[in-house]
Amino acid sequence: MPDQMRWVDRMTDLLDAKYRVPGTRIRFGVDFLLGLLPGAGDAVSLAMSGVLIATMAKHGASPLLVVRMLGNVVLDAIVGAVPLAGNVFDLFFRANSRNLRLMREHYEEGKHRGRVWPLLLAIVLVLIAVLAGIFVLIAMMVDAVLGWFGAS
Repeated sequence: MPDQMRWVDRMTDLLDAKYRVPGTRIRFGVDFLLGLLPGAGDAVSLAMSGVLIATMAKHGASPLLVVRMLGNVVLDAIVGAVPLAGNVFDLFFRANSRNLRLMREHYEEGKHRGRVWPLLLAIVLVLIAVLAGIFVLIAMMVDAVLGWFGAS
């Protein structure tokens, strides 16, 4: 494994599993601690995860693998932004560790090779569905508020 990949391994451990909750098997890292700082902590964590993915991509990760890793990080960032529940999610989801496992499977077992377009299409369709759902919820809330004002 190249030195840069060993760096990815050490950084992943620091971000996701360096420390342990005393008396338990629960491990956490700097990513969890940064998540306790609303907004800024999540942004720093996202940037650090991005550097890890960029390093893996620079060293031969396939486009499909990069998209899968980005999906893990984006999910972690979105859910992690929710106060309290996001912190609990960060504690157990560990996007960086998932990405390291994907990277190892790619290098050691030849997995996660292939075309990226089907996955990108699926992601775009899911995003469109989520945005449509959000739009419908906002429209329902506006309608309810307008109805409340109209009923007075």
